[in-house]
Amino acid sequence: MIDFELSTPARAIQGMTRQFALGSIRPHARQADTDGEMPESVIKNLAAIGMGGGSMPAGSKGEKEAGADSKPRENNLVACIGAENMAFGDPAVVMNIPGPGLAAPAINAMGTEEQKERWLGIFDIKDGQLRYGAYAYTEAHFGSDTSQIATTAKRDGDEWILNGHKIFCTNGARADIVVVFATIDKSMGREGIKAFVVEKGTPGFTVGKIEEKLGIKASETAELVLDDVRVPMDHLLGGEDALKPAVKAGFVGAMKTFDSSRPMVAALGLGIGQAAFEYVTDWVAREMPSGYPFRKRTDVALTLADMERELKASRYMVWKSAWMADRGIPNTKEASMAKAYAPKAAYDVCAKAVEIMGPEGYSKEHLVEKWYRDIKIYDIFEGTGQIQRVVISRRIMGYLDKEDPAKIN
Repeated sequence: MIDFELSTPARAIQGMTRQFALGSIRPHARQADTDGEMPESVIKNLAAIGMGGGSMPAGSKGEKEAGADSKPRENNLVACIGAENMAFGDPAVVMNIPGPGLAAPAINAMGTEEQKERWLGIFDIKDGQLRYGAYAYTEAHFGSDTSQIATTAKRDGDEWILNGHKIFCTNGARADIVVVFATIDKSMGREGIKAFVVEKGTPGFTVGKIEEKLGIKASETAELVLDDVRVPMDHLLGGEDALKPAVKAGFVGAMKTFDSSRPMVAALGLGIGQAAFEYVTDWVAREMPSGYPFRKRTDVALTLADMERELKASRYMVWKSAWMADRGIPNTKEASMAKAYAPKAAYDVCAKAVEIMGPEGYSKEHLVEKWYRDIKIYDIFEGTGQIQRVVISRRIMGYLDKEDPAKIN
């Protein structure tokens, strides 16, 4: 049974991240949006307080903590709590946190023990260097139909040769390692999709354009080009086992990554919505004239009540999906429910905040216009709201596809 009472460590993370967000992140939000980058001092502070660099994935399999009274890990729940509060300060800052990023759940889902130690271990090195990981799946010719990958991987002796273009890669330009998805044989469909680790500086692996975006402007989003990129055999996640017939290692691994990342993305969207809600609530208490017509004051009060209700419902959905992941309980449906619900609710909250504040809400004198721009992407990346509803419906009707579980992802 899920317990809504946070553990002492989780409450500590909640308080610390909230304080850091208000004191060290929020003051830089407007300038970072204007400049298109987060100040390096903020990023170094994040690393200094332990907010980045660890190789423990969001989405580990619920192993027990040694000597901790057999309590399950709280990696996912704590990560979602921290993400919400950091986004409360500024959503782009979370994208700038040093560490393996989405490379971590992908490597943990598909990699061998040696591969996990090798590539995630570099993020635990205490040499003062800021290291990043990235995840390259999306391509220009397909959106949510992830089976349509055109990037190819051809075996040549003891190497793989990768060719293709990837787009919308968070931290792709700065990443030390990138998990790249490619097909070894298009005719194999999803069975042909495999994941490879490509290291920064590999010949033929270059950065294309850096995207200019509507929101989260201080987050780097890059195009990656692979032109006859050669990687050793052991850069294939899962090793030789991934090549066995009927093994959908790459595709299934990508879906497992989403099971971990979607609650996190939902939490980030929730943090933006919470920021807008608290800001407009304070504005109403401070700025609304005392003589304002009672009916209109009541309308505003009821709107605020609706906003808080939606945010709290979103939070419990996020926590439930994270709670399940921490215990190794399959959470595909719940992760998609959180991802479908929370960003949409947060978007509505941000829109209502702008409306309540009127012209002031549209002005750059206030951050609500920025949050309104920032929130939209959270309903798009990691699978659009429409795709989440498809995933949910297929899980509900999953008995129709029992002969092939991969069909319902």
